[in-house]
Amino acid sequence: MQDTRETGLDFAPKFDAAGLVTAVVTDRDGRLLMVAHMNDEAIAATRVTGLATFWSRSRARLWVKGETSGNTLRVVEMRVDCDQDALWIVVDPAGPACHTGADSCFYRRIIDTGLERIA
Repeated sequence: MQDTRETGLDFAPKFDAAGLVTAVVTDRDGRLLMVAHMNDEAIAATRVTGLATFWSRSRARLWVKGETSGNTLRVVEMRVDCDQDALWIVVDPAGPACHTGADSCFYRRIIDTGLERIA
């Protein structure tokens, strides 16, 4: 492999056309909590503050998870995938991760008749 983005040790996120990368968020036990998007500014803010900060596509602005609810996500570790177009963020959540009040945004499973609540 000759692509240093894939084999080197420089952090160089590969942003999409909108300037975003996908961020998958889990707790320390690996439980999937949420998926969001980050731009360069959100990544920088997260690294400085230790609080998960994302880019809200609907509001077109940065948002710190829990800025209004208090249910923040304290970052334990950030990882990047092999081609640096996705991030894995391991957090200690201070309350539910989902805006609905569920611990995880993935609280429903798809079944033949529609959806089934699982948590």
